[in-house]
Amino acid sequence: MIVADARALAAAAPAPRADRPATAILHDVADVRLVVFRIAPGQEVAPHTSSSTVVLTVLAGAGFVSGADGEAPVAVGHVVAYAPDERHGMRAAAEATEPLVLLAAITPR
Repeated sequence: MIVADARALAAAAPAPRADRPATAILHDVADVRLVVFRIAPGQEVAPHTSSSTVVLTVLAGAGFVSGADGEAPVAVGHVVAYAPDERHGMRAAAEATEPLVLLAAITPR
């Protein structure tokens, strides 16, 4: 069993550069990869595709997600599911006062 505080892990996650979102892998096995994202106000994860199903859960903050149906606002408690090969991206609003924190479940990894 693994018990982790995803928000604490996101808060401590390193960013590759000051202008890029921070990420940390919470769990990584053949069936699923769990990744936390901390996206600062004005930052984004550019639209991309994955051959896996991707499910995002908003843990803190608010922002926007994009997918096949366009862009939608998200806030704490929202869950967003993407089909394999569906183009998707995430961004924190530039005027936000706190980061957008997401938990991504990517299955299979």
